[in-house]
Amino acid sequence: MAFLPISPDELSGAPDFVLVTGDAYVDHPSFGAAIIGRLLTKLGYCVAVLAQPDWNDPSAFTRFGRPRLGFLVTGGNIDSMVSNYSVARKRRSRDAYSPGGAAGNRPDRAAIVYSNKIRAAYKDAPIILGGLEASLRRLAHYDYWSDRLRRSILLDANADLLVYGMGERQTERIAALLAGGATVSGIADVPGTVWKTRRAPDAIILPSYAEMTRDKQRFGDSFRVQYENTDALTAKALAEYYDDCGTWVVQNPPAPPLDTRELDAVFSMPFERAAHPVYDARGGVPSVEEVSSSLISSRGCFGACAFCALTFHQGRVVTSRSHKSLVAEAVKLTREPGFKGYINDVGGPTANFRRPACDRQLSRGACPKRRCLAPEPCRRLVVDHRDYLGLLRKLRAVPGVKKVFVRSGIRYDYLMLDPDPAFMNELCEHHVSGQLKVAPEHVSDRVLRLMGKPLFDVYRRFKKRFEEVNRMIGREQYLVPYLMSSHPGSDMAAAVELMEYLRANRIHPEQVQDFYPTPGTLSTCMYYTGRDPLTGEEVYVPRSPREKAAQRALLQYWLPQNRRLVAEALAEAERNENNGHKLYIDKGNDRAGKRVRRDNKRHRPR
Repeated sequence: MAFLPISPDELSGAPDFVLVTGDAYVDHPSFGAAIIGRLLTKLGYCVAVLAQPDWNDPSAFTRFGRPRLGFLVTGGNIDSMVSNYSVARKRRSRDAYSPGGAAGNRPDRAAIVYSNKIRAAYKDAPIILGGLEASLRRLAHYDYWSDRLRRSILLDANADLLVYGMGERQTERIAALLAGGATVSGIADVPGTVWKTRRAPDAIILPSYAEMTRDKQRFGDSFRVQYENTDALTAKALAEYYDDCGTWVVQNPPAPPLDTRELDAVFSMPFERAAHPVYDARGGVPSVEEVSSSLISSRGCFGACAFCALTFHQGRVVTSRSHKSLVAEAVKLTREPGFKGYINDVGGPTANFRRPACDRQLSRGACPKRRCLAPEPCRRLVVDHRDYLGLLRKLRAVPGVKKVFVRSGIRYDYLMLDPDPAFMNELCEHHVSGQLKVAPEHVSDRVLRLMGKPLFDVYRRFKKRFEEVNRMIGREQYLVPYLMSSHPGSDMAAAVELMEYLRANRIHPEQVQDFYPTPGTLSTCMYYTGRDPLTGEEVYVPRSPREKAAQRALLQYWLPQNRRLVAEALAEAERNENNGHKLYIDKGNDRAGKRVRRDNKRHRPR
């Protein structure tokens, strides 16, 4: 099947829906806009794609005329502010979701800009927001880039309805209602949507926007209630009031996740699995490269990392595709031109999660006030890698497949709970390409608790076991740890503790991540309020650019350009903690720096 229409010449009349996206048009199931467009087409609707319209040109939004049923607006696969700015709030020079990787093809707060441009052109056209940017900004949220609390995106975008989560169920229901003659303002009962009203709704009443702007802790109170209402089986409707416009914004409970049969149906739709050829002359779309030979096997994650927004977007209950569906997709991959025999990844939010955390989640939902894994695993947790291992074996056996890698990340704490060594053994023997990326994130247990990660001893034991298995099979393979600086709770002493671990183990991370406060995460709420909203505990927050730069420099202490920041950070840690860091401070003598650089050369992993 051909790509969906991107110009009026490809249509015989007005489309039913115009799908506006901040990404270049890529017809691949890793892109939400492609899934929604294909789903509506499968249901018999005519969908036109308006990808990366020029927001400075009003005529760009009237290209297809007024659609018969409405506009569907998404900022793209990632939040447009994250796409446009680094954590240091500097404009990025590259956008992997744009032609040729060029920056500047989407506006800041793309969903708001697009929606308002459409509203200016068509005052009464239904506008429905969706995608990650809208999903995580559906209620009042802290905005890192303006350093203030912002209203629900539904209000600022002047849109009619908002779809949160993955969106297939909601989109199908909304389309049917609109096609049946319903007005968009009358759609208020679809799970997984947010709507607005002038009347007080039947819902849990959250603190008002005015209350939250006056008192940060009221925002923390609101976040806690939202966090406890993210499961489709247990959640209640939530509502917050906006005094400035006399409007209630109401969040319906989440839509149930798709089951295996429904997921298989989504991924069996006739995707082209490529960027539209209109981008070929501009170098294609870089983000396609990594996913073109990868398989999405599951949705949802019960890992509940505090800095991850998946709890608010996909939910904590894991659902997975069938082996038959994934093998069929792998066979299609082998027939594509350019396929070299390597499946780059088989996974999802967490690769080795293929089932709900426990059987209770299927009937009662995820526990609203308890985590499944960290800092200690729940006694009801079911640990079983047999299904995932069986899938990987089948994929390895597909003719034309030389190697199947696991690159989307595994939860090593979950793996360590499995008494059966088969998965670990086969992972190392067949599915690691010399390096396995894992995410311990930190070494300080007090920081790890706030992150929702396992205590560091679990990583030590996993590392030891990984090395033992590789010795046993005669492989020289390495762990590549993802590490994060400046997370709430990480003071300078914790940052130095992390640096000391890296130096003692001669680990030299080439890429490190500074904590990025994005909407919809528990960690962002801590960053804004200075408290853990789930416990009320006060949390230290590194805020100043200087301290954040110093914590980041400590993770790459051996780089010459970081020496001054590292020396200052160590001196501060010594003053504050008096914990003996003079060993590493040598301001006037370069011998220490030479020794560190010599260690770096000698012990850098190959």
